Amino acid sequence: MSQSQIKTDEKKQHFDDIYVAENPVPFKERILDALDYISDDFNRRMFDRLILPWVRDKAQRGETVNYVDLCACFGNTTMATVYGMDYEAIRHNWRDVDACWKIEAERRFPAHTTGIDISANAMAYGQGCGLFDETVVADLNAPAPEARQAVDTAMENADVVISTASLVYLEPEVIAGLIDAFARAPREGYMLVNFLNPFSLDKADLTKRLLLERLEFVGSMATRHRRMSPLEQENYPGEEWSLLEIWVLRRKP
Repeated sequence: MSQSQIKTDEKKQHFDDIYVAENPVPFKERILDALDYISDDFNRRMFDRLILPWVRDKAQRGETVNYVDLCACFGNTTMATVYGMDYEAIRHNWRDVDACWKIEAERRFPAHTTGIDISANAMAYGQGCGLFDETVVADLNAPAPEARQAVDTAMENADVVISTASLVYLEPEVIAGLIDAFARAPREGYMLVNFLNPFSLDKADLTKRLLLERLEFVGSMATRHRRMSPLEQENYPGEEWSLLEIWVLRRKP
């Protein structure tokens, strides 16, 4: 995964070398630890407030939730939402290269989990440790035909899609196609997405319009994401924290 493959705000820190590591320990040490990457506490809170009750109703009916983590990286948001783990629990689970291969929690509801990401190593980790039942390795901005079909199928079959701090990396037409694939399924389903501040604000505005054209808005919250890196603090003088806007949307009836 080269920097050229990931479309990133030029003022935003690149973490390409971490994303292609063979396990999540570098991610834990350089992002979760060093930058106080606390956003999954708030992603879990939003999920629990607006999606979990519906998911548990499905579970009581004996139904398995098709869950997709889009641009999943090493799966920390799946750990937060499916397993109910908080920031400290995720950090502890990823404390070293041995511990990280066993998830120290149980799924809170029956789910078939699919991870989608550009990093083959991250997807191999996610499937190897049991976070993901299925994975798709794809450069979503330029996918091979078979990968594009696999992604579209996963999105259409999904009951829940989580895409946290990741849409900023995708081209607008790609975002539109992914939302369309999810939206065309004729049944209830939910999407949780993040918008980052102060990065790529024009793209965030466009993405919001794409979502609102195709899906029904449910709720939102604003919070901290992580501390800015020294590079980012140079590029955005006076700012210490990257901020997060979390949206939940659902398929239109």
